[in-house]
Amino acid sequence: MSTDLEDRFEFTLVAHYNPLQDIETKSRETIELFEKWGMSSRMKSHTFFFNKFFQPYQREAFAKDFFASSVVSSTLQVLTPLEQWVSLNNTSVDKVTVEQVNASIINMDFFDRLYTSGAVRESSGSIVKCFDEMIDEFLVSDELRKVVLGDPVYESLYSTEERNEFLFKIFAHIVLGGPVNQYEDNVKPYLDTAKLLYKSLVSVVKDTETSSLSISSTVLKVGAKVGGIKMFPSSREHPQSFCYLVIDNIKRHVTVWYHIWS
Repeated sequence: MSTDLEDRFEFTLVAHYNPLQDIETKSRETIELFEKWGMSSRMKSHTFFFNKFFQPYQREAFAKDFFASSVVSSTLQVLTPLEQWVSLNNTSVDKVTVEQVNASIINMDFFDRLYTSGAVRESSGSIVKCFDEMIDEFLVSDELRKVVLGDPVYESLYSTEERNEFLFKIFAHIVLGGPVNQYEDNVKPYLDTAKLLYKSLVSVVKDTETSSLSISSTVLKVGAKVGGIKMFPSSREHPQSFCYLVIDNIKRHVTVWYHIWS
């Protein structure tokens, strides 16, 4: 936690706004897709108000204060081995992991190269199938999953920096889905859902002089440990157990989006 009590970030739940519920209210199809991909029962999102301006160099202090907040710990939940959600209940977090995530992409042209890569058919958007193989704990039976998992064949398709873009991470997470996943044959549902989720999570500002758009949100990938043991978002490391904090300084809002592989 921050050393000076007066300098701590404090958090209040914004009860009337939940990005996932907002998306699902607008689109019944999106609800069905998250269920189809095995994510809906393992994914949560909440938005909190925070009390003072955030500076990027404060990201670790912000994350520590976030997990130390009684409001946050009573809201966030972990999934037990019995598939039950239980709150953190003022768990005394003694260490956080914080990773800065890029957020600069403002349109979906970023994914156009999928159509010329051999992973997706340019004419139809159909995802090219392949022989089953295991990559990073995932059974892979199509070329798109090879792309998001960084298979050497597609290693140069997106740079390391591009793979650290929040939009790419959102896309990768929904392509990989949950433990019980009915995969798509066409890339369009993945792209459409990634766009909806991205727009609901990040904030965009327009330059008054140039009219150009840019992302104003700061995105952090975070985790919490107790006694040196990781306990949030999950005690078991897995690419699909993730937690992101999306910080909006203009509204003084931070949205947490997390998914737990069980």
